[in-house]
Amino acid sequence: MKIAIHHNPNSFSKGWIEYCKNKNLDYKIVNAFDNDIISQIKGCDIFMWHHHHGKVEDILAAKKILLALQHAGIKVFPDFETGWHFDDKVAQKYLLEAIDAPLVPSYVFYNKQQALIWARETKYPKVFKLKGGAGATNVKLVKSYSQAISLINQAFGRGFPQFDKWNNFREKVFHKNFSLKNLLKATYRLFISPDISKIIGPEKGYIYFQEFIPNNRFDTRVVVINGNFATAENRMVRKNDFRASGSGQYNYENINMDIIENSFKIAKKLKFQSVAFDYILDANNNPLIIEICYGFGTQGIKAAPGYWDENLTWYDNRFEPERLILEGILEK
Repeated sequence: MKIAIHHNPNSFSKGWIEYCKNKNLDYKIVNAFDNDIISQIKGCDIFMWHHHHGKVEDILAAKKILLALQHAGIKVFPDFETGWHFDDKVAQKYLLEAIDAPLVPSYVFYNKQQALIWARETKYPKVFKLKGGAGATNVKLVKSYSQAISLINQAFGRGFPQFDKWNNFREKVFHKNFSLKNLLKATYRLFISPDISKIIGPEKGYIYFQEFIPNNRFDTRVVVINGNFATAENRMVRKNDFRASGSGQYNYENINMDIIENSFKIAKKLKFQSVAFDYILDANNNPLIIEICYGFGTQGIKAAPGYWDENLTWYDNRFEPERLILEGILEK
């Protein structure tokens, strides 16, 4: 069994390489952006690529290469079931609604007039989102009809930039621990946009809202690997904000077990190799999914005191998602 890995130091690949070395597994590091990537992978049984939503090259190439190889009979991570809806909240809406999963009520419009009629008749606040982005980027609380109209006009007009420079400035300077380095980086980005804005272009032609569910002091992120193992963290809502994603503040107490059980069921049903579910609770304490993602930051998750198996048995062991992902693929 030979494994090909596209390596990015800030991704799961570091853990995969360490695992292969420790277990004396046959592996090779490949560059997915080389023209001959398919030839490089010939003779391999598995191809692993933790591709990123914010890297232009990944956006342009990853799904094409992964699905081509999966069609050819090579095991890949992420495979189609796991990754087709990655960084697309609208796709996730359709997927979760199709299986009657408990999704936060969500609304998408591809016609400006229909969106305007809905905006006039709905109640506020609502949460506006672009289909892509992580860490609570591209997310706004819409408090009024006039604010909704402004967003709808922009969605069906000039569109929204892939990179919001003013939001980035606020995030780096006010929501994170202040430092001169963050200030300089954020100021630089006020004048020089990243490649993603220049190449991918603005988001336009649709608009997406979710219901605002009040009185949540945190959301709960549950990570499930191969439908067999799961761990969770509560992510605290930011100060003077409604968003928890990207806060960097976690706790692991009083995890809602209905959320864990529900996550196992969905992950198994949808045959996910890995998935992170983000949940909040409604007024009746029913868990609702905000969004899902095959890849996730591991800082908080790896600090969890243990994990559950599919029978909800608890283990006081360190959760190692990279190892579990690769072992799951090797076992198939």
